[in-house]
Amino acid sequence: MSASITVVKCDVDGREVWSYPGVILEQDQDGLLVEAFFDRDLVDVGLMEFVRGDRFLEQYYFKRWFNIFAVYDGQGESLKGWYSNVTRPVVFEAGQLRADDLALDYVVIPDGRRQLLDEDEFRALPLNQRERLLARLAFDALRAMIDTHQHPFMLR
Repeated sequence: MSASITVVKCDVDGREVWSYPGVILEQDQDGLLVEAFFDRDLVDVGLMEFVRGDRFLEQYYFKRWFNIFAVYDGQGESLKGWYSNVTRPVVFEAGQLRADDLALDYVVIPDGRRQLLDEDEFRALPLNQRERLLARLAFDALRAMIDTHQHPFMLR
């Protein structure tokens, strides 16, 4: 499968924050694997920097409250690490993939170092108790995947 789509990152209220083109590499009942290339000059996220041309393999889920991006250097194709977003489950329709970002992000690099980002921003979001719990459970699931080296977190 190789279909072009638009990936739309939305805020907690469902408003578009950023969109970019991607290509669906795989799709099944659980979600989609999308290839996209970073289209901004430089974003520093602590343990990792994204630069124009970096290759992202983005795993989205229809029922899970997170996504996982494997980030590769656009020049050498070496793995920089993984960037995970806690989000509401993705919605895919009419050639658009939409994800409502819930602020919590988790960066992991191949040597195993990790960094939690935007926890204060998450606490400030106007989420109801159920959504806040589901977001926290999603973060715990991500951590468990990393701790047990589940795909795609194949640490050295």
